[in-house]
Amino acid sequence: MSWIEAIILGLVQGLTEFLPVSSSGHLAIGKALFGIETADLSFEVAVHAATVLATVVVFWKDIVALLQGLFKFKMNSETRYILLILISMIPVFIVGMFFKDSVEALFGNGLRVVGCALMVTALLLFLSEAITARRGDEGGKVTWKSALWMGLAQAVAVIPGLSRSGSTIAAGLLSGVSKKEVTRFSFLMVLVPILGEAFLDVVGGDFAASSVGVLPLILGFVAAFLSGLFACRVMIALVKKARLKWFALYCVIVGLACLISTFV
Repeated sequence: MSWIEAIILGLVQGLTEFLPVSSSGHLAIGKALFGIETADLSFEVAVHAATVLATVVVFWKDIVALLQGLFKFKMNSETRYILLILISMIPVFIVGMFFKDSVEALFGNGLRVVGCALMVTALLLFLSEAITARRGDEGGKVTWKSALWMGLAQAVAVIPGLSRSGSTIAAGLLSGVSKKEVTRFSFLMVLVPILGEAFLDVVGGDFAASSVGVLPLILGFVAAFLSGLFACRVMIALVKKARLKWFALYCVIVGLACLISTFV
């Protein structure tokens, strides 16, 4: 991977992370267009960690408020919210601990998997749009049941092309959570799993031994972080207000393009 390819892919990651269109799927598409083949997921982990850090910057006040409530060492709204985030992490923790090799194998299956997963993403978005339109988005707050459903959606969304934000937002909406509440929870619930995975890769030496190279990893990280800062501020508001059917239509178009390309 060249330095310019790393920057472009980092920008793609940052700009698509906060939209329900699958940043991992777009990274796979970008790699296919550039003819890039890597033996590990170190680049994906690096750029995902960069956008998570961008999320930390944007949601800094929310995170500080949650931690202040936690360290009062009593049950309050902040402590309850953190417990819900921990519940949502259980499924992805299980996947990361016991199925990491299987997940990495999915990234080597080309655009056919990405195309099919994007079509599933579109279906989820269309379905959740229909549900919220019927009820007028008068949903409630996140409960332990909806947190677990969102956590399950996040665990399944390790498949490239299946949008993490799209899947978790759809799961939350379908389980009765309002769009405003589900969007905030969707972006906060990913912080610990992604940063934890990046930390383990650094400690385990996976980054140092990566086939990508140190310079592309650094440049991709910086590009994803800067574009993620912009995208997080602008696009979170867009996701809250925009109709999900337009994102679903985009996923259908890109998914079909991926599937067609595998037969050409």
